[in-house]
Amino acid sequence: METVTHSSPFDSFLDRMRNPASLDLVRSIKSFIVSFSYTASNPETDGKRIQEFFQTMEDAIRDHPLWASSSDDETDNALEGLEKYVMTKLHSRTFASTPEDVKIDAEISEKISLLQTFLRPQHLDIPSALQNEAAWLLAEKELKKINAFKAPREKLLCIINCSRVINNLLLNASISEDHVPGGADDFLPVLIYVTIKANPPQLHSNLKFIQLYRRQSKLVSEAAYYLTNLVSAKSFIVDLNAKSLSIEESEFMESMEAARLVNRVPQETVTTINKRSIFGKLMDPGPSTPVHVKTQTNVNGGSSGSNYPYMEAEAGELTVGDVERLLSLYKDVVTKYTSLCNTVRHLSVSRTQRHDGLLRESNGTHKDTCSKETEKRVMLSSTEP
Repeated sequence: METVTHSSPFDSFLDRMRNPASLDLVRSIKSFIVSFSYTASNPETDGKRIQEFFQTMEDAIRDHPLWASSSDDETDNALEGLEKYVMTKLHSRTFASTPEDVKIDAEISEKISLLQTFLRPQHLDIPSALQNEAAWLLAEKELKKINAFKAPREKLLCIINCSRVINNLLLNASISEDHVPGGADDFLPVLIYVTIKANPPQLHSNLKFIQLYRRQSKLVSEAAYYLTNLVSAKSFIVDLNAKSLSIEESEFMESMEAARLVNRVPQETVTTINKRSIFGKLMDPGPSTPVHVKTQTNVNGGSSGSNYPYMEAEAGELTVGDVERLLSLYKDVVTKYTSLCNTVRHLSVSRTQRHDGLLRESNGTHKDTCSKETEKRVMLSSTEP
């Protein structure tokens, strides 16, 4: 597996750029970076402009005396170094450069976090022979690294390494489990599941960044195949609904709503309480001394005082300002409790109705069978001499 920490092409490029003979190249590169930095962001135009610059510099490097006797690999290393240098310098200008990209990243991340609470391999029709938690975990780790790098090549290598782990899993399953390989029919569902389990940060922006700024001559063969599959996985997740999965629509909607409550209630409650306890003195309109919160150790050994600041307070310790905070907390708790109860009740009713429907269907079948048996007996008795 190729690692993303291998930096010799970049180091070699920098070494040659320090040579006085490369001064003309250095000036061209720096001039482009400065001029590009001062233009308004437009991803599609930006991508075309950078690709044209890479092509111009490739021609200049191949014709330059410093690379006159270089092999194709050495020249390619210089071009890789050029791409990394330019895109690292322009990363803040080109990555997630529009409000729309930021919004899409947040929406995808939020949807994946909801799916993580209930989605299982069987919902994507992944065969049991391909359900290997150890391999999936390794693939997830590779994909999660994507946001740690600024160069398109290094981001792409994270995708390639993740995909190779999955490919090895498919190959091993075909050998040891006598599983007939299904090609993309097997690969893509596993990649989708791994992506959901990993929830890589800024997935949309990372894929867009690679597509726009990786040298086009390198987006071929294996790299292009794996990148295309991850783009397809992202699109599948964005459009994912009950029809996309092996799951009933009512169950899918209930699971998503329950996941929203699970994700929202604890975070909002803790945030609200902490903000009010931290800034209580600033919000306190009363002249009294603020409450001295007692810390209580909970059953798990943690301190509960920070999350429930009034649990151990005495009535005489409360101030006028505490009344306002307690009322706000009370409203938050009642609102969330009511919402949670309604959701749980809805889940229970829906499941009971489905269960009753199955029972009625079963009883109806049983009654039809009994009626036929009775009718048969009557006919037999009437024909007896």
